[in-house]
Amino acid sequence: MIKVGIVGATGYAGVELIRLLLGHPHVAIQRLTSRAEAGVRVDHLFPSLRGHIDLAFEDPGAVDFADCDLVFFATPHAVSMNTVPALLDRGIKIIDLSADFRLSDIGVWESWYGTTHAAPDLISTAVYGLPEVNRAALRDASLVACPGCYPTAVQLGFLPLLEAGVIDPGRLIASCASGTSGAGRGAKVNLLLSESTETMKSYGVQGHRHLPEMEQGLSRAAGGDVSLTFVPHLAPMTRGIHATLFATLTEPSTNVRDLFESRFGDEPFVRLTGGHYEPETRHVRGTNVCEIDVTLPPGDTVVITVAIDNLIKGASGQAVQAMNLMQGWDETTGLMAPAVNP
Repeated sequence: MIKVGIVGATGYAGVELIRLLLGHPHVAIQRLTSRAEAGVRVDHLFPSLRGHIDLAFEDPGAVDFADCDLVFFATPHAVSMNTVPALLDRGIKIIDLSADFRLSDIGVWESWYGTTHAAPDLISTAVYGLPEVNRAALRDASLVACPGCYPTAVQLGFLPLLEAGVIDPGRLIASCASGTSGAGRGAKVNLLLSESTETMKSYGVQGHRHLPEMEQGLSRAAGGDVSLTFVPHLAPMTRGIHATLFATLTEPSTNVRDLFESRFGDEPFVRLTGGHYEPETRHVRGTNVCEIDVTLPPGDTVVITVAIDNLIKGASGQAVQAMNLMQGWDETTGLMAPAVNP
């Protein structure tokens, strides 16, 4: 049994972490922080947790986490980097759901996030928390940089083809849609029901912060530089990521379905549809599953469709999966509930 804390526990990713960890057999939640809600009982802010937890949120500035073995950061970007170094020095393991330690190039990070990085020396020690790629490294990690939601879907979709070297890495396209929870829990006019329902729109077409993270991971898979065109969309749903990926096949004789089956057949949280049905966000709602199908229409274009829950496999569930590996537990522990339907 380990004791954990969550910094930024009132956001959507934070409350999902609470929910998942409450059902985990090897974890006790010790500290939950929120600057805005300090002193408020968790089950008063989130009545869905009534009867499951009796803790109150604490001010992060007043908590030193001395009684925690591991701390999750579910904070906005450019927050965790100020606190993580001191916790690591005290032997506390960290799983960071923000982007503070995802990019290996400090200059690229500072350019996209508009501030100076406070802990650049830790970048090289952070393990990128995509288990399907870094499972072995996660077992020995003290600092995990949990992937973003779009990067999870896009990287898993392209991964088998890039690793096998059968597509053109200079012509990758990702058209993706996210539910409104991907924008966080803060009040925003464009996310009001009247503004976001019965419509769909693209955003960040000129550049999105997840783009360098995706290109970094895809380049590692390809063993060289890639060029990705990424267009995100806001979909009229609460949660989920649906990605439609396009690539040019350079090896016409490739059996793309066999390639995906070979790469992901033993993965506990990657589900291949085998062409029997198309991935849908409702198939994975509330789960840590990434659902994938791959199609080769007439011509040389490969089409990969991917669905994940942005708050689970795209955030909190993936963080729990990483924690399981760090602790030497079965990585599926606490994550095997089926999808919520409808």
